[in-house]
Amino acid sequence: MCGFVGYVSIYSEPLIKNQKKLVQRMNRSIVHRGPDEEGYYVDESISLGFRRLSIIDVEHGHQPLSYQEERYWIIFNGEVYNYKELRDELTTKGYSFQTNSDTEVILAAYVEYKEEVVSKLRGMFAFIIWDKQEKTFFGARDQFGIKPFYYAVEDEGLYET
Repeated sequence: MCGFVGYVSIYSEPLIKNQKKLVQRMNRSIVHRGPDEEGYYVDESISLGFRRLSIIDVEHGHQPLSYQEERYWIIFNGEVYNYKELRDELTTKGYSFQTNSDTEVILAAYVEYKEEVVSKLRGMFAFIIWDKQEKTFFGARDQFGIKPFYYAVEDEGLYET
């Protein structure tokens, strides 16, 4: 099933001091969504937490997952049915992959297609992609909303789950 939580600061200043602890508490509250593993990514602008139920690429499908020398980061819940075809397409364009997971394919496809990546995906999904260099955040879910993507805008930032 999997699940993710996070916080994005709307300020140019660093995250509030206890943000990582807050995201860890949020992540523990969704342990039922992914009992196999947890993972975190935190920098000065964003804090992400992930709970994993291992299904595809059990050995290498850890999240948050990075791409292109840790420039891009993703947390993802769901399944992309056409990820093998997308992977083949991206490989012919020069992209390389370190895992066999659909998660890494989404991230590489985002690098290639940016927000249009959503129209390329067939499946049920929700994800967040963070571009550490540009300080941009992109989140999406499948068009039917099979996988949930909830968020709340607060005075100091955006919370998502």
